[in-house]
Amino acid sequence: MHLSDFDFHLPDDNIALRPAEPRGSSRLLVVKDGQISDHFVGNLLEHLQQGDVMIFNDTRVIPAYFHAIRTRGDLKAKVE
Repeated sequence: MHLSDFDFHLPDDNIALRPAEPRGSSRLLVVKDGQISDHFVGNLLEHLQQGDVMIFNDTRVIPAYFHAIRTRGDLKAKVE
């Protein structure tokens, strides 16, 4: 595995800076029969079927620092 395996383009307007209000308006990516569609978490029940399994991630963020260099075009910045 290489660090470059994690490189991808993420437009600034796709980065959440705070929780969505109301919470049900958070976006939900749905993949069904190989098709990808964009929905809202408030409509989650419309996408679940009997026998589906939901897994909840209740992990917490640990206080840790990660040092890196962010590159955008010719610009480089140290980030923490």
